[in-house]
Amino acid sequence: MKRSHAEAIRRNILLTSTALSDDVAWETPELFPVWQPDMDVTAGERYQYEEKLYKVVQSHHTQPQWTPDITPALWTEVAKPGEIPEWRQPTGAQDAYMTGDKVRYSDRIWENTVDYNVYAPGVYGWVEV
Repeated sequence: MKRSHAEAIRRNILLTSTALSDDVAWETPELFPVWQPDMDVTAGERYQYEEKLYKVVQSHHTQPQWTPDITPALWTEVAKPGEIPEWRQPTGAQDAYMTGDKVRYSDRIWENTVDYNVYAPGVYGWVEV
């Protein structure tokens, strides 16, 4: 297979994979490329980094000092099915919590009741479950 043909297939896989739900994405993490510096990434794409799956929050060109685990303005971790992630302060509407999202906060589990919630659990829009 020619390299250009293989690259075209890879692009199609990436485009199709953005439509997968987070739960389905975790069933096939090998579909997603491994994060590395010096590449252009687009909002909605997913990448593997240190055995975790991350979604691009806003399009950017990756930098060595902007790894997914330390730049929540650029990346959000995709929780494994059945796992409830720790609450993280959203940086804006692009990574705000949506109705039904669950998080761990102060050793308790909370469920969000409003779309685009940027407040901490216990402040606004959350109920303890």
